[in-house]
Amino acid sequence: MLPNEEVQISSVRAFNRFYTRQLGVLGQRLLESPFSLSEARVLYELAHRDGPAAREIGTELDLDPGYLSRIVQKFGDDGLITRKPLPADRRQYQLSLTAKGRQAFAKLDRSSHEDVTKMLRPLSEADRRRLTAAMSTIEGLFGAARAPTSATLREPRPGDMGFVVQSHGARYASEYGFDSSFEALVAEIAAKFLNSFDASRERCWIAEIDGAPVGSVFLVRHDDEIAKLRLLLVEPAGRGHGLGRRLVGECIAFARACGYRKITLWTQSILTAARKIYQYAGFELVASEPHRSFGQSLIGETWEMEL
Repeated sequence: MLPNEEVQISSVRAFNRFYTRQLGVLGQRLLESPFSLSEARVLYELAHRDGPAAREIGTELDLDPGYLSRIVQKFGDDGLITRKPLPADRRQYQLSLTAKGRQAFAKLDRSSHEDVTKMLRPLSEADRRRLTAAMSTIEGLFGAARAPTSATLREPRPGDMGFVVQSHGARYASEYGFDSSFEALVAEIAAKFLNSFDASRERCWIAEIDGAPVGSVFLVRHDDEIAKLRLLLVEPAGRGHGLGRRLVGECIAFARACGYRKITLWTQSILTAARKIYQYAGFELVASEPHRSFGQSLIGETWEMEL
């Protein structure tokens, strides 16, 4: 072994010890919850996938089949999941969270968000950017063999609302012929989000690939019971990575964690890709109406999802 390699190995091991202490994952339970780290990861995957097979989760998390089987059995005994045999292979089970399971995940997700918020709060904005950039570098280096690009979701930074407005205006003009009134509407929504942002009930996510923004979505408060999903967009450079589903999935998980009972959204019938994402996520079309907007004759649609 070369001398430099020995130093590098020691440095990586020292960082691993530091970061596991920082995240508090050395204990038997994560974030003062009843779940171990592995159990929490399985719960996360169940919350962000549509009826996955147990084998699919085991492959994704690289879990021993016997260990995963014990986790699934425990979740079933605790009433957190339902299991049904896959039609194609009845030895395999399709897993879904129950209402109790969704509540357990929402509580854990909220605790995780609060814990990371406390960790980041002492850092300046510049240091936060350095931290997340370093994390992206680590993820990219070790994930390079699995994915040619690093597609991530993050909270907005100063200047990102300009990207939201510009990308919506340019994309909808080129693909659907919308006029400048649509860009004006997007600017109004973005300005309202910035001026009256409620961190406890609202979120914006920016999707980026290799550090470049390629998509966005907003979840905003309509009233105490209902949240609105707005401004979902994935640029052509970001398509094919499942970012649309991930963005919508983040909205749903956050809305549940906040205690909303319903998510509503307004879209157009011509936006076929977005409509497929909403339908896949569990939204239902509840109303449609012709209208003249953005220089076009359109059919507006209202979709809703009960949480």
